[in-house]
Amino acid sequence: MLEKINSPSFVFNAEDTQKIVNAMIQLYPQSETELHYETNFQLVVAVVLSAQATDVSVNLATPALFEAFPTPEAMAEADIQEIEEKIKTIGLYRNKAKFLKNLSKQLVDKHQGIVPANRKDLEALPGVGRKTASVILTNAFDIPAFAVDTHIKRITQKFHLVSQSNNVLTIEKEMTAKLPPEMWYQAHHSILLFGRYQCVARNHNHDECLRLIEEQIKA
Repeated sequence: MLEKINSPSFVFNAEDTQKIVNAMIQLYPQSETELHYETNFQLVVAVVLSAQATDVSVNLATPALFEAFPTPEAMAEADIQEIEEKIKTIGLYRNKAKFLKNLSKQLVDKHQGIVPANRKDLEALPGVGRKTASVILTNAFDIPAFAVDTHIKRITQKFHLVSQSNNVLTIEKEMTAKLPPEMWYQAHHSILLFGRYQCVARNHNHDECLRLIEEQIKA
Protein backbone atom coordinates (compact mmCIF):
# COMPACT_ATOMS: atom_id res chain seq x y z
CA MET A 1 0.00 0.00 0.00
CA LEU A 2 2.75 2.45 0.90
CA GLU A 3 4.36 2.29 -2.52
CA LYS A 4 1.75 4.90 -3.51
CA ILE A 5 3.67 7.58 -1.63
CA ASN A 6 6.23 7.64 -4.43
CA SER A 7 3.76 9.81 -6.31
CA PRO A 8 4.36 13.44 -5.20
CA SER A 9 0.73 14.54 -5.53
CA PHE A 10 -0.86 11.41 -4.04
CA VAL A 11 -2.82 11.69 -0.77
CA PHE A 12 -4.31 8.70 1.03
CA ASN A 13 -8.06 8.58 1.54
CA ALA A 14 -9.70 8.43 4.97
CA GLU A 15 -9.80 4.62 5.12
CA ASP A 16 -6.11 4.16 4.30
CA THR A 17 -5.12 7.09 6.50
CA GLN A 18 -6.81 5.38 9.45
CA LYS A 19 -4.95 2.13 8.65
CA ILE A 20 -1.58 3.92 8.66
CA VAL A 21 -2.37 5.87 11.84
CA ASN A 22 -3.57 2.70 13.57
CA ALA A 23 -0.26 1.08 12.63
CA MET A 24 1.59 3.94 14.34
CA ILE A 25 -0.68 3.56 17.36
CA GLN A 26 0.23 -0.12 17.60
CA LEU A 27 3.91 0.77 17.44
CA TYR A 28 3.66 3.68 19.90
CA PRO A 29 0.59 3.19 22.11
CA GLN A 30 1.57 5.72 24.77
CA SER A 31 -1.38 8.03 25.33
CA GLU A 32 0.00 10.68 27.66
CA THR A 33 2.26 13.65 27.14
CA GLU A 34 5.89 13.18 28.18
CA LEU A 35 5.78 16.52 29.99
CA HIS A 36 5.65 16.29 33.79
CA TYR A 37 2.93 18.20 35.65
CA GLU A 38 0.43 17.81 38.48
CA THR A 39 -2.15 20.53 37.85
CA ASN A 40 -3.79 22.08 34.81
CA PHE A 41 -1.85 25.28 35.45
CA GLN A 42 1.42 23.38 35.49
CA LEU A 43 0.41 21.70 32.22
CA VAL A 44 -0.12 25.10 30.59
CA VAL A 45 3.28 26.27 31.83
CA ALA A 46 5.04 23.11 30.63
CA VAL A 47 3.46 23.23 27.17
CA VAL A 48 4.34 26.91 26.74
CA LEU A 49 7.93 26.13 27.74
CA SER A 50 8.10 23.21 25.30
CA ALA A 51 7.81 25.44 22.22
CA GLN A 52 11.07 25.03 20.28
CA ALA A 53 12.47 22.99 23.17
CA THR A 54 12.56 19.31 24.06
CA ASP A 55 10.28 17.76 26.65
CA VAL A 56 13.39 16.50 28.42
CA SER A 57 14.77 20.03 28.86
CA VAL A 58 11.40 21.26 30.12
CA ASN A 59 11.09 18.41 32.62
CA LEU A 60 14.55 19.23 34.00
CA ALA A 61 13.59 22.85 34.65
CA THR A 62 10.00 22.64 35.86
CA PRO A 63 10.48 20.97 39.29
CA ALA A 64 12.26 24.03 40.68
CA LEU A 65 9.90 26.37 38.82
CA PHE A 66 6.78 24.65 40.15
CA GLU A 67 8.18 24.50 43.66
CA ALA A 68 8.78 28.24 43.64
CA PHE A 69 5.58 29.21 41.77
CA PRO A 70 3.03 26.38 42.03
CA THR A 71 -0.06 28.49 41.25
CA PRO A 72 -1.08 31.27 38.87
CA GLU A 73 -1.22 33.64 41.85
CA ALA A 74 2.39 32.88 42.81
CA MET A 75 3.65 33.15 39.23
CA ALA A 76 1.77 36.40 38.63
CA GLU A 77 3.40 38.00 41.67
CA ALA A 78 6.92 36.79 40.89
CA ASP A 79 9.63 39.08 39.57
CA ILE A 80 10.36 38.33 35.93
CA GLN A 81 14.03 37.77 36.78
CA GLU A 82 13.06 35.07 39.27
CA ILE A 83 11.13 33.21 36.59
CA GLU A 84 13.99 33.62 34.11
CA GLU A 85 16.44 32.16 36.61
CA LYS A 86 14.35 28.98 36.91
CA ILE A 87 14.02 28.39 33.16
CA LYS A 88 17.27 29.80 31.75
CA THR A 89 18.34 26.35 30.49
CA ILE A 90 15.40 26.38 28.05
CA GLY A 91 15.55 28.10 24.67
CA LEU A 92 13.93 31.55 24.38
CA TYR A 93 13.66 31.67 28.16
CA ARG A 94 13.36 35.45 28.41
CA ASN A 95 10.31 35.60 26.14
CA LYS A 96 8.84 32.54 27.81
CA ALA A 97 9.28 34.09 31.26
CA LYS A 98 7.21 37.07 30.10
CA PHE A 99 4.55 34.74 28.72
CA LEU A 100 4.38 32.81 32.01
CA LYS A 101 4.03 35.90 34.14
CA ASN A 102 1.46 37.52 31.85
CA LEU A 103 -0.65 34.41 31.31
CA SER A 104 -0.65 33.81 35.07
CA LYS A 105 -1.85 37.34 35.68
CA GLN A 106 -4.58 36.88 33.08
CA LEU A 107 -5.70 33.62 34.68
CA VAL A 108 -5.99 35.39 38.03
CA ASP A 109 -7.66 38.54 36.71
CA LYS A 110 -10.09 36.96 34.24
CA HIS A 111 -10.55 33.33 35.30
CA GLN A 112 -10.21 33.27 39.10
CA GLY A 113 -6.91 31.40 38.71
CA ILE A 114 -8.59 28.51 36.90
CA VAL A 115 -7.42 27.26 33.49
CA PRO A 116 -10.37 27.69 31.09
CA ALA A 117 -11.75 24.63 29.33
CA ASN A 118 -12.44 26.24 25.97
CA ARG A 119 -10.27 27.10 23.00
CA LYS A 120 -11.21 30.78 22.74
CA ASP A 121 -10.12 31.65 26.27
CA LEU A 122 -7.04 29.44 26.10
CA GLU A 123 -5.81 31.03 22.87
CA ALA A 124 -6.31 34.46 24.43
CA LEU A 125 -3.63 33.65 27.03
CA PRO A 126 -0.15 35.06 26.30
CA GLY A 127 2.07 32.42 24.73
CA VAL A 128 -0.79 30.02 24.00
CA GLY A 129 -1.44 29.35 20.32
CA ARG A 130 -3.69 26.82 18.65
CA LYS A 131 -1.33 23.86 19.09
CA THR A 132 -0.79 24.62 22.77
CA ALA A 133 -4.52 25.04 23.31
CA SER A 134 -5.18 21.68 21.63
CA VAL A 135 -2.69 19.93 23.91
CA ILE A 136 -4.31 21.50 26.98
CA LEU A 137 -7.86 20.66 25.88
CA THR A 138 -7.04 17.00 25.33
CA ASN A 139 -4.76 16.40 28.30
CA ALA A 140 -6.54 18.52 30.90
CA PHE A 141 -10.17 18.24 29.86
CA ASP A 142 -10.46 15.18 27.61
CA ILE A 143 -11.87 17.38 24.83
CA PRO A 144 -11.11 15.99 21.35
CA ALA A 145 -8.47 17.99 19.49
CA PHE A 146 -5.59 17.23 17.14
CA ALA A 147 -2.52 19.30 17.86
CA VAL A 148 -0.12 19.81 14.93
CA ASP A 149 3.54 20.32 15.80
CA THR A 150 6.66 19.91 13.68
CA HIS A 151 6.68 16.10 14.10
CA ILE A 152 3.02 15.80 13.14
CA LYS A 153 3.45 18.05 10.11
CA ARG A 154 6.50 16.17 8.88
CA ILE A 155 5.13 12.66 9.34
CA THR A 156 1.64 13.29 7.98
CA GLN A 157 3.14 14.85 4.88
CA LYS A 158 5.92 12.29 4.48
CA PHE A 159 3.35 9.49 4.57
CA HIS A 160 0.96 11.44 2.30
CA LEU A 161 -1.84 11.47 4.84
CA VAL A 162 -2.39 15.16 4.04
CA SER A 163 -1.55 17.62 1.29
CA GLN A 164 1.85 19.31 1.19
CA SER A 165 0.46 22.59 2.53
CA ASN A 166 2.70 24.52 4.92
CA ASN A 167 -0.36 25.73 6.81
CA VAL A 168 -0.68 23.71 10.02
CA LEU A 169 -4.37 24.60 10.32
CA THR A 170 -4.95 23.00 6.91
CA ILE A 171 -3.15 19.85 8.09
CA GLU A 172 -5.27 19.81 11.24
CA LYS A 173 -8.48 20.14 9.23
CA GLU A 174 -7.45 17.39 6.80
CA MET A 175 -6.53 14.96 9.57
CA THR A 176 -9.62 15.62 11.70
CA ALA A 177 -11.79 15.14 8.61
CA LYS A 178 -10.23 11.72 8.00
CA LEU A 179 -10.10 10.47 11.59
CA PRO A 180 -13.05 10.08 13.98
CA PRO A 181 -12.89 12.43 17.00
CA GLU A 182 -12.26 9.53 19.37
CA MET A 183 -8.96 8.88 17.53
CA TRP A 184 -7.61 12.44 17.55
CA TYR A 185 -5.95 12.37 20.97
CA GLN A 186 -4.25 9.01 20.53
CA ALA A 187 -3.36 9.71 16.91
CA HIS A 188 -1.55 12.90 17.89
CA HIS A 189 0.57 11.13 20.49
CA SER A 190 1.39 8.08 18.36
CA ILE A 191 2.28 10.03 15.21
CA LEU A 192 4.41 12.38 17.31
CA LEU A 193 6.28 9.51 18.98
CA PHE A 194 6.73 7.70 15.65
CA GLY A 195 8.34 10.87 14.31
CA ARG A 196 10.40 11.48 17.43
CA TYR A 197 11.81 7.97 17.87
CA GLN A 198 11.45 6.06 14.58
CA CYS A 199 10.99 8.23 11.49
CA VAL A 200 13.30 10.99 12.69
CA ALA A 201 14.04 14.25 10.93
CA ARG A 202 17.72 13.47 10.40
CA ASN A 203 18.89 11.10 7.68
CA HIS A 204 17.91 7.49 8.35
CA ASN A 205 16.82 4.33 6.56
CA HIS A 206 13.25 5.31 5.70
CA ASP A 207 12.61 1.89 4.16
CA GLU A 208 12.66 0.52 7.71
CA CYS A 209 9.90 2.97 8.71
CA LEU A 210 7.78 1.90 5.75
CA ARG A 211 8.41 -1.78 6.52
CA LEU A 212 7.28 -1.37 10.12
CA ILE A 213 4.06 0.30 9.06
CA GLU A 214 3.34 -2.28 6.35
CA GLU A 215 3.88 -5.11 8.84
CA GLN A 216 1.45 -3.56 11.31
CA ILE A 217 -1.19 -3.03 8.62
CA LYS A 218 -0.91 -6.67 7.52
CA ALA A 219 -0.85 -8.05 11.07
